[in-house]
Amino acid sequence: MEKLGRQRRYIYFCAITFMLTAILCFLPGCGVEKTDTEKLKDLDYSILEQKDIPEEFLSVIEEKKGAVFKLTYTDKEYLYIAAGYGVQETGGYSIAVNGCYLTKNAVYFDTTLIGPSKGEKINEVKSYPYIVVRTKYIEKNVVFE
Repeated sequence: MEKLGRQRRYIYFCAITFMLTAILCFLPGCGVEKTDTEKLKDLDYSILEQKDIPEEFLSVIEEKKGAVFKLTYTDKEYLYIAAGYGVQETGGYSIAVNGCYLTKNAVYFDTTLIGPSKGEKINEVKSYPYIVVRTKYIEKNVVFE
């Protein structure tokens, strides 16, 4: 009787092992695509003034500007990329674009918030620093660094 129980457990173990192996063979096709960070080329872009931002995109930015945000928008001719740094207690901030480049499967966009210089006269009113750039339309995901 005990021998029959061992055989049954062994058969169950083998069946479960076989099923798990079969499932694992099919999973590699269901993975997440790895983002390639090797730069193919720098993208030409323009930093936009508020008046040049499409109204629909600007309204979304206005809604989100109180918090950190990273947004994209396209009109099929251009790709617009925006990065915002939320509410700041004073004015005097600027944003540097460290990189905007194309890889095999994504557009990379990297910015840095720069605070007021030492000794610079600053406005004591809250500010909402953000930047919007425009580049030719590219049908790729945007990765914010």
